[in-house]
Amino acid sequence: MKNRLLPAILLSLILTACTSSSGDISMFPDYSGATVPCNIAPLNFHYLGAGSGKAVTTFSAGDRSLRIRGREVNIPAEEWEKLKLADTISVSSSLLGDWAIYVSRDSIDRYLTYRLIEPGYEVWDRVEIRERDLSSFEEESIISWEDTGNSCVNCHIHKGRNSMYYIRGPKGAAVLNRDGNITRHQLRRDGMVSGTVYGDLHPDGRWGVFSSNIIIPGFHTLADRRLEVYDTESDVCITDFDSGNILTPGNLARADVLETFPCFSGDGTYIYYCAADSVLLPQDIEKLKYSLFKVSFDSTDGSTGEPVIVWDASKHDASACHPKASPNGKWLLFTVADYGTFPIWHQECDLALIDLRTGTAMPMDAVNSDRSDTYHSWSSNSRWIVFASKRGDGQYGRPYFCHIDEDGNVTSPFILPQKDSHLYEKTLKSYNIPDLGIISSK
Repeated sequence: MKNRLLPAILLSLILTACTSSSGDISMFPDYSGATVPCNIAPLNFHYLGAGSGKAVTTFSAGDRSLRIRGREVNIPAEEWEKLKLADTISVSSSLLGDWAIYVSRDSIDRYLTYRLIEPGYEVWDRVEIRERDLSSFEEESIISWEDTGNSCVNCHIHKGRNSMYYIRGPKGAAVLNRDGNITRHQLRRDGMVSGTVYGDLHPDGRWGVFSSNIIIPGFHTLADRRLEVYDTESDVCITDFDSGNILTPGNLARADVLETFPCFSGDGTYIYYCAADSVLLPQDIEKLKYSLFKVSFDSTDGSTGEPVIVWDASKHDASACHPKASPNGKWLLFTVADYGTFPIWHQECDLALIDLRTGTAMPMDAVNSDRSDTYHSWSSNSRWIVFASKRGDGQYGRPYFCHIDEDGNVTSPFILPQKDSHLYEKTLKSYNIPDLGIISSK
């Protein structure tokens, strides 16, 4: 038992060291200065340090005021709803001084799904996809190890009223929820590199775009690096869920090119994806750098145009992955690492944003940290992003949110609030691939 508790104790110490502090007093999570959606659950937090039990915290908004005494700052839901009617909530702490919480009138999608998985390497155990109601603390399981015989489940995707996830293993399948109609699909055909792995759903629900990959994990010999995951082969394919056909366009499945991480544009008229020239692996892994491309897409027959480069890896001496197009068609959000295609163990991995109207890269300094920031998705109104960040301890991914305005300005990230603000100190699993949805997947 002591050995199992040790990671949680270490995480608690690390999180404590990374919070705002005044002398020996600090708080976690730190929501000071955060911009939050008007439909988010209460931002509960707690104080740490000797004497923190004497804290008095006062929330003020307009003519309303709420005072909470003690170390645990748990805001009653009915009081939080009243406070959020104002655009600014002033907070005064007897221990840490004054700050503000800013409430955006831009709402966020009600549901967030994520995979709970231990931050390991080549094995898994008791993997589960869960769904959280962001307007409250209600959470339920979408699919768990108990439903699959402890098979791996992953890659949940939302698109409008549709969603999909994978069950891996001999009895696995892609499980599609299309307007409430749940179907299972075997997304593999003769001639494909593998079954489908990463992908996206078209706005009309008929089409899906996926990569098929042969994925190899391996360990670094350098002390400051951990796991490296790379593809020895990968192509992009297009699935017609109406007919069951899988199309493999030649320009997206070249033998000398690794194509992966496809996604549709907001209106479904383009496919964005990552591609890199093949190199000798694993010895030349640091030369493996992916550029971003797009091809036009015709939803009447699934045909595609010729590839056009969007972001050139050779000009940035870096590698792109996980492109996600905003629903409003304005932005392309992706991650940038020094090399490779599996950035979750790359500390230098940052989020990047391109204005699709101008091709201009937008600054993301307010968002990125000194640890991996990746696995992101958009809200349906294109006003919020969620991503998994390993900031703090460098091991566990946690979901963080940012607001983005009409001009591409982003706010500082805030962590998903929990009913028990100590939950992140206790949980020994990462929140992997957070994804926003307007309706429940249940």
